[in-house]
Amino acid sequence: MGACASSFSVPTKASAMSHLGLDAAETIVNAALAAGRAGKMAPLTVVVLDAGGHVVVIKREDKSGIGRVDIATGKAWGALGMGVGSRSLAARATKTPQFINSLAVAFAGRMMPAPGGVLVRDGKGDIIGAVGISGDLSDRDEFCAIKGIEAAGLSADPGTDS
Repeated sequence: MGACASSFSVPTKASAMSHLGLDAAETIVNAALAAGRAGKMAPLTVVVLDAGGHVVVIKREDKSGIGRVDIATGKAWGALGMGVGSRSLAARATKTPQFINSLAVAFAGRMMPAPGGVLVRDGKGDIIGAVGISGDLSDRDEFCAIKGIEAAGLSADPGTDS
């Protein structure tokens, strides 16, 4: 019993700041949706996941298709699962489609290799979550995710085309 009690540690202020909480997630979603409205984009669905892949916030605008939650989640979850923005997964899909197909199986279908899945990094560069957006063209979805993440004072990592 004593060994269990001594191994427990109370989170410090520094470790508490290195997670993606509800306030930051709501800021991300609201700013991303505002960017979509400002750009006159199609109705968007925004999903914010924490570093463990758990949903923190989902918002689906009126008239955003019923499959958009799954697509947005797949963009974010795939990015977290591989540790790269989904733009990198899209680039890799063109070079090694068999690997991406195998990855989709390994991830039980929870991935979407298309831009719009953006990693969220804290001030130290650590991954603390991901944002996935679906509803418009993938590049425009990604733009809104980046705007949302930046509005929360965090760093956006969409991946690269190479």
